[in-house]
Amino acid sequence: MNKIIIILILLIVTFSCKTPEARKPISAKSGSFINQSIERNKLLLKKENELIKAIITKDTILQFQASENGFWYAIETALENNTPKAEFGDIINYNYNISDLNGNIIYSTQALKTQNYAMDQQELFSGLREGLKLMQAGETFHFIFPSQKAFGYYGDEDKIGTNMPIRSKVTVNSITKK
Repeated sequence: MNKIIIILILLIVTFSCKTPEARKPISAKSGSFINQSIERNKLLLKKENELIKAIITKDTILQFQASENGFWYAIETALENNTPKAEFGDIINYNYNISDLNGNIIYSTQALKTQNYAMDQQELFSGLREGLKLMQAGETFHFIFPSQKAFGYYGDEDKIGTNMPIRSKVTVNSITKK
């Protein structure tokens, strides 16, 4: 009887001193969701760019040009003098409106009111933030922003829908240097 107890104790001690083993993951992530998302976004951008280019070619009044930041702009009122453009921290006083690509007003200039924006220090959708950097005080530009430069996937959660490209007419009233 003593031999059996001793053997059991030795077996328990031997097998209980096992080193911990790493647990294997339950499921492995393949990255396919991200790859599908990338493809969807590329397709969406291609469709939006085709639509925007069609609108630009039909416009006989404004001469749009592509910016290096992924949107298009046309200058309605340009200044001949080279007044400085806004830099980091400068206060820009401006008016703007937002419409869909067909020109239907979503937010009028009166509804959006005159805005003050501290350059690169406040929240503003990326297209308009980059567009304001191109402008001088007293100028008026027309912008066409693809959805990723406008309000993107979420829209503005009010009148601007998901992945909606927009147009905007912007007038810079003044630039106050920092």
